[in-house]
Amino acid sequence: MATAAATLPTDDLSQATDPRSAKAEPTAKAEAAPTGKKANRAKIVLPVLVALAVAAGGISYVTSAGRESTDDAQVEGHVGNVASRVSGQVMKVLVKDNQPVKAGDVLLELDDRDYRVKQLSAKADLEATKAQLRMMETQLAITSRSIDSNLAVARGGLAQAAAVAGTSQAGIDQAKADIISAESRKSLAQQEFDRTQKLFADGAISKAELDRQKANLDQQNAQLTQSQARLASAQAGVSNSAGTFESARGRLIAAQTGPEQIEAAKAQVALAQARVDQAAAALQQAEYNLEYTKVKAEMDGVVARRTVEVGQLVSPERPLMALVPLEDTWVVANFKEDQLAEMKPGQSVKVKIDTFSGRTINGHVDSLAAGTGSRFSLLPPDNASGNFTKVVQRVPVLVKLDAHPDLVLRPGMSANVTVFTK
Repeated sequence: MATAAATLPTDDLSQATDPRSAKAEPTAKAEAAPTGKKANRAKIVLPVLVALAVAAGGISYVTSAGRESTDDAQVEGHVGNVASRVSGQVMKVLVKDNQPVKAGDVLLELDDRDYRVKQLSAKADLEATKAQLRMMETQLAITSRSIDSNLAVARGGLAQAAAVAGTSQAGIDQAKADIISAESRKSLAQQEFDRTQKLFADGAISKAELDRQKANLDQQNAQLTQSQARLASAQAGVSNSAGTFESARGRLIAAQTGPEQIEAAKAQVALAQARVDQAAAALQQAEYNLEYTKVKAEMDGVVARRTVEVGQLVSPERPLMALVPLEDTWVVANFKEDQLAEMKPGQSVKVKIDTFSGRTINGHVDSLAAGTGSRFSLLPPDNASGNFTKVVQRVPVLVKLDAHPDLVLRPGMSANVTVFTK
C-alpha cells in the first residue's frame, strides 16, 4: 500500500487522502452529464436550422424571381391651378375647399362694370367703322360711274374746242379777205375823190358831186376799219379757243386717270374694311374679357388650396385655387437602378395602396423616366468635386392602373408596387 501510494502523483495522492475530494468527484460527474447532452442536442438542431435557412432562401429566390418590388411609390395625378384671365376685384366666391365641381361651373365672380363699359365702347367703335366703310363703298360706286361720263364730257369739250379753233381761223381768213377788199375799194374811192376834187377846182363839176365822192371815200375807210376790227376779233377768238382747247385737253387727261381713281377708292374701301375688322376684333376681346370675369372650372375635379376671398384684388399671374381630377390618377414607383435591367413598358404590375390594405390593383408599366430622380432635382449632385460616395440611385417608373371604380385614389398616397419582369 505504501508503495502504491508512493507512485501516485502528488495531486492524486492528495485527492486520495482528502475526504472532500471523494465527495466532489460524484458532483463533477453529475455536472459533466448535462453538458454532453447539450452538445448532442446542438449537433442535431444546427443542421436543422441550416436546412431551414437554405429552404427559406430557396423559397424566397423562387418566389422573387421574375419580379421587382418597391415601397417607394406614391399615387400621382393632375393638379390644375386656377387663375383669373383678367384683373379685378372678387365679388363672389362660389366654392369651398374639397368641393367637387364639374367643367364649366362658375368658381368665382369678379366686378365686371369696367369690362362692360369697355364692351359698349368697342361696340360703338365697330358701328362707326362700319359707317365709314359704307361711305367708302358709296364713294367707290360714284367714282366708278362718273369716270366714264367725265371722260366722255372731256372728249366732247376737246372736240368742241378744236371746232371753235377751226371756226376762229376761218374768221381770220375771212377778215383778211375783207380787209383786202376794203382796201381796194378805198383805193378806188380815193382816186375818184381826187379826180372829182380836181374837176371841182376847174369848175367842171358841182359841189354836190364832190361831196358825194367824199362820202364814198369815208364809207370805204369805215369799211376798211370794220374789216380790220373783225380780223382783230377773229385773232382774239383764236387765242381764246387755244386756251379752251388746252383746258379741254387737261380735263381729258384728268378723266383718263379714272382707273387710278378707282384703285384709290378701292384702297380706301379696303382700309375701311380693315378698320372694321380691327374694331370687330376689339369688340370680341372686350366680350371675352367680360366673360372672363366669371372664373369657370376647365375640368372636373375637387377644389384644393383655395386662397381667394371676397374683396381681394386678383390678377392672371396669381393662382387662386387648384383642381384635382380624381378619376385620372397613376402611380410613380421609384425603383433602384439595379432593379431595372429586365423592366420595360407593358409589363404587368400589382399595386397595393396603404390606404386600402389588402386590396390589390392591377396595372402595367407605362414608361421609365429618362434619368434618375436626383438628376432632375433642384441641385443635381456634382460627383466631379470632393470625395465621392457611391449611392444607389432610383429611377421613377410610371405605372398605369386598370379600372378601379370602387376605389378613389388621391395624389400623394403611398403604395407598394411589384413589377413582373418575366
